[in-house]
Formats: sequence, C-alpha cells, structure tokens
Amino acid sequence: MMRPTPKHKAPKLQFPFVDGNTFELGKEAPEHFTLIVFYRGLHCPVCKKYLQQLEELLPDFEKRGVNVVAVSMDTEKRARLSRKDWELKNLTLGYDLDAETAKSWGLFMSEGIKDAEPDVFSEPGLFLIDNKTEVYYSSITSNPWGRPYLPSFLEAIDFILDKKYPARGELV
Repeated sequence: MMRPTPKHKAPKLQFPFVDGNTFELGKEAPEHFTLIVFYRGLHCPVCKKYLQQLEELLPDFEKRGVNVVAVSMDTEKRARLSRKDWELKNLTLGYDLDAETAKSWGLFMSEGIKDAEPDVFSEPGLFLIDNKTEVYYSSITSNPWGRPYLPSFLEAIDFILDKKYPARGELV
C-alpha cells in the first residue's frame, strides 16, 4: 500500500460537510495550504479535545493562509452530534469518508470494540496539502494519541512560510 508522499499529488478526496456543502481537494484555493484532519469519530474523547483545540486555533490558521477541514467515517447524524456536543461552531466538519478513500490516504483502520464505536473506523491522520494539491506534511497514527501538537504546528507553518522551507520525505 502506498502512502501519501511529500512533493507528490495528494490522493483524491471528496466528502460532504454538515453545513450542506461538499469538499473536493483540488477545488479549494488556499493561499498556502489546506490542513486536513482525519479523526476517529463521535466515540473518541481524544478527538473531541483535539478538534476543540483546532476550533480555537482556526483564526490563527486562517491568518497564515491555511484552510482547515476535519472529516471522519461517521454518518451525517453522528457528525452533527459531534458538532453539537463538542460545540464546534466554526470548524468545517465532514462525514461519510469511505474506507477505500481512508486507506488511499494511508490511514490505519480499526474494528469497533465498544458499543459506542462504529463497526469500522479510521484512525487519525493530519495532512498539510500545498496549493498545488501536493502533500507537504503527513502524520498518521494507529491510535488516538500521538497527533501533532497544534500550537507548535502553527509555529512550524510560520517557519515553513518564512524560510520557504521545502517539503521533506519525498523519496519513495
């Protein structure tokens, strides 16, 4: 299985948002980057905290020319509950990510082990995609922890933009 690789085109990605719009990678026009956060779903308390912090930092990402989206394999109903229960008023939240697309992004897949969990869901991933739809940065985890710390990630984006730092890890 190939994983998304820096300096190469990102895999295709399209999904609906809870606000009724649709995301399609490549049709976005970010100034610098699109930040795509794949989260496990409504059942995940670690995801709740992560997305709440992401919501708080949205203005900081926007100032840096970074569009932010989050998506899971949850159904529309579960995504709407996440939005409401987690008080995500501004974060662009998607749903219905299919397993094939999740795998094409290199995400780990898990079977539900508790009643609150879906039968199958993807584990977290965070991708920074440049405005040419090439992968700049990726972080893929096999459990809910170990994701990039968002405040220091903002500092990394400052460094990238200030120093014109190239994507790394492009050799396959």
